[in-house]
Amino acid sequence: MSAIGIGESIGAQAARSRALAVLRIRGRALGVALLPAAVAVVLLVGGATGRLGGAGWDGARWVVGVLAVVVLLIAAGVTAVIVRASPALSPTVELSERAAPDLYRLVRDLAERLDVPAPSALALTPDCDSWLEDRSHPAHALPHAIRTRRGRRTGDAPVLVIGSPFLWWMRVGELRALLAPVVAGTEPSAQPDIAAARRFVRGLDAAVAVAAGPVQGPIRPVRKVALGFVGRIARLLLHACQTHAGEMERGVAAAASERAQAVDYGLRIVAQEQVGLAYAGWDRLLTRVALPAWRMGRWPARLDAGVVSALTELSRRDRLAEGFTSRLGERPACDLLEEPGAVDEAASLLAARLFHGGPAETGVDWSPVGWQQYPEEVVDRKWRTEAARLHQVLDDLGVRSVSGPDGPTLARVLGHLSEGGPEAAEQLAAGIGATVAREEAVRERAALAPVAKSPGDALNGWGADPLPLFPLQPPRTGRELLADHVIAMVCCAAVDTAGAMPGLDWLDGPTLLLRGERCADLMTPVLGLTEDGDAGPLRLWLSTVGVRPEKPVRLV
Repeated sequence: MSAIGIGESIGAQAARSRALAVLRIRGRALGVALLPAAVAVVLLVGGATGRLGGAGWDGARWVVGVLAVVVLLIAAGVTAVIVRASPALSPTVELSERAAPDLYRLVRDLAERLDVPAPSALALTPDCDSWLEDRSHPAHALPHAIRTRRGRRTGDAPVLVIGSPFLWWMRVGELRALLAPVVAGTEPSAQPDIAAARRFVRGLDAAVAVAAGPVQGPIRPVRKVALGFVGRIARLLLHACQTHAGEMERGVAAAASERAQAVDYGLRIVAQEQVGLAYAGWDRLLTRVALPAWRMGRWPARLDAGVVSALTELSRRDRLAEGFTSRLGERPACDLLEEPGAVDEAASLLAARLFHGGPAETGVDWSPVGWQQYPEEVVDRKWRTEAARLHQVLDDLGVRSVSGPDGPTLARVLGHLSEGGPEAAEQLAAGIGATVAREEAVRERAALAPVAKSPGDALNGWGADPLPLFPLQPPRTGRELLADHVIAMVCCAAVDTAGAMPGLDWLDGPTLLLRGERCADLMTPVLGLTEDGDAGPLRLWLSTVGVRPEKPVRLV
């Protein structure tokens, strides 16, 4: 055994001990199912030998025999559901060796240094995390995989799932150091007791999901009752295994961490700092930049590349991030891919589907957008759509322009909110909220419509949960929507009457550019208008930058 192997023994032994505890629970459940059959066998043997004769024993044999058959049938049914249920598969972008030969080589070299089995394949996830995922279930098996007679793949290590933002932000050495403890986890994953315990727990979890899902097919009421019973048993066993399974995974993580300490330990400390920074930039990019585009039916096709721009901007503004951009002169990990742009586009589309919902294919109402086109095709369109919605609600409320005929002017909005006060703002916010809710309901119905998934769809293994799987933000309140719509109207007026331009801020999303400079002081005067009915600060701001509120604006 190597020196590294000796260092992992404590964590590995703890994980194996907990795995055996999980398997003992499985054994007890099997023993309970076989107990009536064992009693029936004893009674039958006793009757055959004459030791347990008489009418009373004959009746007991019949009762216990029938009970044993019923219990065995129930146990067989529960076992069949647990074994056949497909565990949830994380939505990922599959990465073949042909698409990333250098990355595969890096991972194999890392596994060789750690003296552990190399992962069977690589995949990317649009998140700042990395893990090993067992895909040995027949439903998840790859077409080229070697399978046993029972349908399971043999000798396959788990798939290594890598967070796609890491490839663009991290340097090659940092990525290798970050992946070392993850790759080291392939050895305990291959340990038979740990692998069996994990399969049992995943099967229970999948059975619970099957029981909670919709029931289809003939004799639906009977199937629903049967699956409900299976679900209760699976939940009971899962609850009994919960503590042991958690301790087992912690032991596996400890063993992998101990083994990985001999590889790039110093560089891993730096890489861990980059993980926190990358997570902050990725979260900001999704919520502030990508989400407005997704709501407009456009999905940014280079999200991972945008992380670099967002984090560079963050390091420029935040002293805590100073010095991190000096690493950008080193080779980025995305150079390990043959076609980084194609991989980034696939990961960006998957992110849009997971965090917002949307079809797997592009179309008229769901198309990619580049960063160069973002200000014109997303920001300007967003402002004008919200301004049009604001004036439509004003029309529905019967509000006329403060000067002359009705028209899409900022003065109309200012006059209504300043003269009507909080009551007018509340009424307008409710109208906008109702309109937005109706529009979102239409989109949700379209998203819930059954769509035939292609064989290679990344969401095939996840289940029937509706999209988005992970919503980024809770629904906005009516007051928040009102403030957003008033800001949109102000920006439209600034663009049309004061020569301002729509722009993109990597950390704050859509922004207004005045003489090439980012305008960051607009929210406070707008909130004064929408919350207090005080239009004074906003009118002062408008006069300072040269906006003409009485001039009509273009809404389309």
